[in-house]
Amino acid sequence: MKRLFFIVLAAALLWSGYWVIGSRGVASGITAWFDDRRAEGWVADYDAFAVRGFPNRFDATWQALTLADPETGIAWTMPQFQLLALSYRPNHVIAAWPKEMTVATPTDRLTVTNGRLRASLRLAPNTAMELETSVLEGRDIAFSGAETGSLAELHLAAERQAETTYRIGLDARDLSPPAPVLRGVFGDQALPDTMEMAHLDATVAFDRPWDISAIEDSRPQPTSIALTDLSAKWGVMEFRATGDLEIDAAGRASGPLTLQAKEWQEMLAIAEATEAMSDIVIMAVRGMLQMLANASGNPNSIDVDLTLDNGIVLYGALPVAQIPPLILR
Repeated sequence: MKRLFFIVLAAALLWSGYWVIGSRGVASGITAWFDDRRAEGWVADYDAFAVRGFPNRFDATWQALTLADPETGIAWTMPQFQLLALSYRPNHVIAAWPKEMTVATPTDRLTVTNGRLRASLRLAPNTAMELETSVLEGRDIAFSGAETGSLAELHLAAERQAETTYRIGLDARDLSPPAPVLRGVFGDQALPDTMEMAHLDATVAFDRPWDISAIEDSRPQPTSIALTDLSAKWGVMEFRATGDLEIDAAGRASGPLTLQAKEWQEMLAIAEATEAMSDIVIMAVRGMLQMLANASGNPNSIDVDLTLDNGIVLYGALPVAQIPPLILR
């Protein structure tokens, strides 16, 4: 019995020593990271910071945290922020955001609220902390400032497939884009304030892996996108797109794209009302889409193969739209 007691006591002392050393290492590494950011011109301040969670966790908690990147002009202010990890699995991290925070951009200052916003990240056990898997989940997210918007549910996941390739999935429910966005894209057409759903399933290759440098320096940029499913339902509009795209250094996409759309007449009427296309292009596109719809046997639906050429959407040789550069800031 005494031997068992001493074995248990020794194990407890060893584990306690491991936790103390490990927690100090975590605290030291985080403090050094903040010092490095300040040296680069960031605002990286907090009122209090501590690592707790003995005996099985390394829970890093900040109070009154402010981070501001001078290159992007983005600043994040939070009354509290946490990074949580099991002490025996420190490369699996949970990030927990507060119910309310402030995000400032070069053009706006937003108050962001949520019912829940958490992310789970599994990182490679190396100093670069390369992302292996991540899942971001949120509900009842809303932002207000010069513009307002909200969504009821958000699920975003990424899984590393190769050195710089990731499979990315997104589901959003009851999404309300900012009103100026609605007016700019759809004019005064009668659409619901809320998009019922948006879904994405894609495999994306980047110019380098996602790791700690994505926060410290710059974001990896996409070089190709295998689009398995991009779909949305919003009032009368329902569409799905698939394709294989190559992205150049300027973010311009090229490659085949297949579009399936229901109630295409209403979509075209919106494009016409907002002058997103010229009258000549509208007439040409209407004739082609009507022919395609008739050929499919359903006059209200189309299934069309398009081509992207340096960001220009082509139907055959006819340019019908232009998409913005795919660049992550």
